[in-house]
Amino acid sequence: MSKKQEDTIRSKSPKSPLPIQEDLLTEKEFLEQYRSSDYEKPSVTVDIALFTVDEEASGNHRKNEEKKLKLLLMRREHHPFKERWALPGSFVGMEEDLEDAARRIMKEKTAVPTAYLDQLYAWGEKERDPRLRIISVSYLALLRQGCLSLPGDKASLCWFDIDMKRLSNSSSHTDRGEEIRQVDVLCFTCEKNSFEVHVETRIILEEGIVRRSMHILKDEYLAFDHAKIIAHALQRLRQRIEYDNIAFCLMPEEFTLTQLQQVYELILDQKLLKANFRRKIASMVEETDNYKKDAAHRPSRLYRFVNRFS
Repeated sequence: MSKKQEDTIRSKSPKSPLPIQEDLLTEKEFLEQYRSSDYEKPSVTVDIALFTVDEEASGNHRKNEEKKLKLLLMRREHHPFKERWALPGSFVGMEEDLEDAARRIMKEKTAVPTAYLDQLYAWGEKERDPRLRIISVSYLALLRQGCLSLPGDKASLCWFDIDMKRLSNSSSHTDRGEEIRQVDVLCFTCEKNSFEVHVETRIILEEGIVRRSMHILKDEYLAFDHAKIIAHALQRLRQRIEYDNIAFCLMPEEFTLTQLQQVYELILDQKLLKANFRRKIASMVEETDNYKKDAAHRPSRLYRFVNRFS
């Protein structure tokens, strides 16, 4: 390539469409002259919604223990949103893949055993972080029952009972379609804290196209837009439990069918018919030779999941 051709290419603004002369470059030559500093670069973080299920004694030996869905939050020690609760998260390193960053965060910030981990959604609203332009990739993480303990040096971490209830559901017609507005309340409870956050989901259906957005209506306790991330994670968990085997990632290695049904009911927030439920999960479980012994009940057969990733 001649010096004149090279000078012509370098004189073009990198923010305009690529000049036709760049077709004369080899890829190696193009990369050598490429100036990445000419472009603004948003930072990227990973935030993890880590759920598990725990049992609380009912106080009545004739009743099964009550199950609670738990979410791990950490209190922020620095600005912005100092003292507010947030999902465990961190910036992604230049040499990290997204999942590598997520697993590093699990290890460094939560120190809990390896959990099921799945990418959820990317959050890119331009004012979601007051420091600078930050895009967050959220992950759904699920932890088996019985793994709630946290290291003594993780005082900022807390397991919250988490529940999401629908407050209102309305729809209106527009010139081009329909708009649905759903308002949910997220309820957080732990030994020393209890608070609520309101999140609205807007679904717009126009000419066969569905557009969905989320908006925080009331939140004085969570940092950034983490209320939206949590609500979205719960919505996805409820959707997926209907058609795949994700619930088994919350179960111990062996469990009774009653315990499994309780977890489904807890996540779906509705009662299920025993016969219908057992037909639904029949192909997913197999009997073991073990029984759960309880002085108040006849011993119950224990089951295990057939294939966690089928």
